[in-house]
Amino acid sequence: MTASLFGLDGKKALIVGGGRGMGESSALLLAQAGCDVAVLDNDAGRAGHVADAVRGCGRQGFPIVADILDEASVRRAVDEAEAALGGIDVLVTIVGQALFKPLLDVTLEEWDFDQSRNLRYFFVTARAVAAAMIARGQGGALVCVGSVDGAIGAPGHAAYGAAKAGLMHLVKSMAGEWGRSGIRVNAVAPGSITTPRLPETDQSRALMEASVLPIGRAGTTDEVAGAVLFLASKLAGYVTGHTVFVDGGWMAANLFDPRVMAVKKSNE
Repeated sequence: MTASLFGLDGKKALIVGGGRGMGESSALLLAQAGCDVAVLDNDAGRAGHVADAVRGCGRQGFPIVADILDEASVRRAVDEAEAALGGIDVLVTIVGQALFKPLLDVTLEEWDFDQSRNLRYFFVTARAVAAAMIARGQGGALVCVGSVDGAIGAPGHAAYGAAKAGLMHLVKSMAGEWGRSGIRVNAVAPGSITTPRLPETDQSRALMEASVLPIGRAGTTDEVAGAVLFLASKLAGYVTGHTVFVDGGWMAANLFDPRVMAVKKSNE
């Protein structure tokens, strides 16, 4: 990989949720592009493992342990990353998880929890990092991971979908407020991605192949990381306030796909 192509050689990146899955892939790809990386995770072992892998790429890697649901812990983590790296040029946030439950059964506490772990933490983290960037006067790039569920309905996990929709909207507002300070803010919205928490199985593979998804398979964490790298790099220097869908064509598929109509007709 030619680091100069991305303009990230020597840049400093903080990866929130960097201990596995899409976060790990993003940390390693940014390191290969020339970034020194602080890996934040709530598990010390995972953070340390990925930081070691970053150092294996010839860059500096620093593990940071923090609870992203606690504002004080996030602020301490950002300060720690600033001190370890000598500033932050790139912030990538990966954290997110869905509660699967019918809306009529969702409690207010459960609703608030999904907003906290999918939206509120990004507001807290991005604001702290942006304030530091503005104070240094150097700008930078913020990239968060959303979901296709923020752009379409999310029956059975509506709290998650609402939070991801809020995330995608917040990206636009942040881009508008911080653009003149040299800060770009964008999101990546994955579709069905194989991760350590959601590994591929024979059943899931068959489901993807039988679906109307144009590519017909689940995506990989490296494919999400590729979009993260692009948005963090100088290749996206004129891109801000946008969401890039890494979804295998999920947003392009619809119930009137010829294959679906053929199945419906055969069942009539």
